[in-house]
Amino acid sequence: MAADNSSSYGRAHRVRFGIMTVLYWTSMYMYVPILSPYLSSLGYSLAFIGIVLGSYGFVQLLIRFPIGLWSDAKGRRRPFIVLGLVAGAASCILFMIPGWAGWPLAGRITAGLCASSWSAFTVMYASMFPQGETSKAMGQISAMTVAGQLTGMAFSAPLADGFGWNTAFLAGVAAAVIGIPIALTIPEKPAASKRMPKLSFSMFQGVIRQRTLVRASVLSVMAHAMLFISMFGFTPLKAKELGANGWLLTGIVFSFMIPHALASLLAGGVLFNKFGEWRLLRAGFGFGAVTTALVAFSPNLSWLAATQAINGFMQGLLFPLLLSLAIREAPVSERATAMGFYQAVYAMGMFAGPFVAGWMNDQWGINSGFWLGGAVGIVAAGLTYYWSSGKQHRAIEPS
Repeated sequence: MAADNSSSYGRAHRVRFGIMTVLYWTSMYMYVPILSPYLSSLGYSLAFIGIVLGSYGFVQLLIRFPIGLWSDAKGRRRPFIVLGLVAGAASCILFMIPGWAGWPLAGRITAGLCASSWSAFTVMYASMFPQGETSKAMGQISAMTVAGQLTGMAFSAPLADGFGWNTAFLAGVAAAVIGIPIALTIPEKPAASKRMPKLSFSMFQGVIRQRTLVRASVLSVMAHAMLFISMFGFTPLKAKELGANGWLLTGIVFSFMIPHALASLLAGGVLFNKFGEWRLLRAGFGFGAVTTALVAFSPNLSWLAATQAINGFMQGLLFPLLLSLAIREAPVSERATAMGFYQAVYAMGMFAGPFVAGWMNDQWGINSGFWLGGAVGIVAAGLTYYWSSGKQHRAIEPS
């Protein structure tokens, strides 16, 4: 068994890692609330906007798993973290280049490269905790994720409305550039690279035989499809249609992201201990499905904000629980491979969700995409019921 290096990391390391993680997500999400309105203002169709939004997930589908394999084979995480921050800055720069539809597409593709390094973040942070505290570590890093996303999304619309579209992209560049030197100050313990397995097909076979990982990956496809159809996709455009701009659009974002962050913190601790994973997953998907579909019927911004508050909390339950399930059965030496597989598979949802929703929106109007998101959530809730049937709701006890 690989050595447990958690004792080598102190509180200061975790704090620096947290700051860096927040900056990483801030750089990627600084422009997310304005992306679909920005592309619409340039005259692009909803179908093309769906392609741009979906390209983010398509790139991850192709390269996230190979990056996880490579990271495990090398026994290194930090180089991939730095690569992700560099790609985050490059993505924002590409969006600012005018005159050709290929530039925003290239910007979103590069953002997909940035996000593909995420497995290195999660595995390195998990290594800072004892092996029995994986759920706690994933709950904390999920909260960092939401904090970074919320920071970027909070200032996105006010910056764009007050100082022009490019200001938001420049802020994203700054966040990534600040994060790079912080990443370089976090040590990576050499013990993590001892007796690392060679990159091989047998490593891949071992990973995909982990039933819990495969189930978590399938459910995460659906969770990410819902998320990237709604708040990270077309909800901001729906809010614009209802009259939101500047701080009003930020208010809609906050109504989703603050409950989302709260749920991420509670899911790996208090709620997990009380209800167990499968019961929480059923609730998250079921209520998330209903509130995603209800976006289509929003008559005003108050109604929209209410749907987002419930949806944000319910979807916030899903991601730390699925993250924890994804690496629970993996040996320490194969965790980045397992995480890379998990993240590559759920990237299908990030690609297919907005891609199909964009096509549907172009054909039948923007509300049709939210109906699709609701249908996906209902199917996922059914799967969680099927996979947990005949077992105790707390079939997987907290460690």
